[in-house]
Amino acid sequence: MEWSEVRKLYPNQYVKLSILEFHIEDNKKIVTDVALINIIEDSKLATKELLKSKGNTIVYHTGSEKIVIELRTPSGLRGMRL
Repeated sequence: MEWSEVRKLYPNQYVKLSILEFHIEDNKKIVTDVALINIIEDSKLATKELLKSKGNTIVYHTGSEKIVIELRTPSGLRGMRL
């Protein structure tokens, strides 16, 4: 399902999604196709669900025109012993 379809069906709501298709632009993941998992009506519950999300599962608000996820490069210093 395209993000624009999800936005039309569930305006101004948090949704839990599985990312099906995306492309990378300037170190950002631009999501184009998703599968709806759940609608989340409470912002506190949305935050909890987001923190539990792994892999291609995300929580996003339908008020956003696009799903853009900034990619982070690990620094490699965590856990390093000197």
